[in-house]
Amino acid sequence: MSNEQVAGHKSQNGKPKVAFFDFASCEGCQLTVVDSLYDHLDLLDAVEIVNFREAATLDGWDFDIAFVEGSITRPKDEERLRRIREQAKILVALGACADTGCVNALKNLQPPDEVRRYVYGEHADWYETYAARPLSAVVKVDAVVPGCPIDREEFVEVVKALLVGKKPPIPDYPVCVECKLKGNVCIFHVGGICMGPVTRAGCGAICPTYGDGCEGCRGIIPHPNENAMEEVLDEAGLTLDDIMHYFTMFNAYREVGTGKW
Repeated sequence: MSNEQVAGHKSQNGKPKVAFFDFASCEGCQLTVVDSLYDHLDLLDAVEIVNFREAATLDGWDFDIAFVEGSITRPKDEERLRRIREQAKILVALGACADTGCVNALKNLQPPDEVRRYVYGEHADWYETYAARPLSAVVKVDAVVPGCPIDREEFVEVVKALLVGKKPPIPDYPVCVECKLKGNVCIFHVGGICMGPVTRAGCGAICPTYGDGCEGCRGIIPHPNENAMEEVLDEAGLTLDDIMHYFTMFNAYREVGTGKW
């Protein structure tokens, strides 16, 4: 990633133009962006926001960096996403829906016609839909801000890195590392279930810190230690089948049932 990538159609004051878009999501990640700007007004001085429906009546399509929230759930979503990709010098998947498909992809575990009838009843044929998928299944994604919702400070660090042409500092190690650094008691040791051994860190192990097992909202790390996870499960008297519903909560788009994480 280079400075040239964000040096496209800059505004008259020389600031990179930034846009925010959304697909199937709760838009909570965009609300987190708004929250982060209250504490980091310097970001507003560094960029020009030209499209951000969640926060302002802006609808510009001349931009350098696109932050896209939400998963793709309809064929017509692809056309809009590809238009965004063609315009953006850098496209960032904002949050778990855009990154992994998130809870939207749970419908992929059932026949699509049954899902449509369950949701829309007798009017099921009125609505087009297909298996939910992350942005990367449709277009090239340059960077990711993981999580459900995203972490405010991590979003700020990602933006700062992009503006100077650096690769955003997203952790590639598991949540267990952060738990150990905080001195947390392992959730498995108190009779709970946790996806921390295979989930991407960066959240500060917030769920285990407050007594809840990690459910993998930040996605699975690039090269999970499957053997270590199996050992942890063995010690707890559990199998992969026992915890599969935890795995699929946020990561149903990934191939499951193959014995691989």
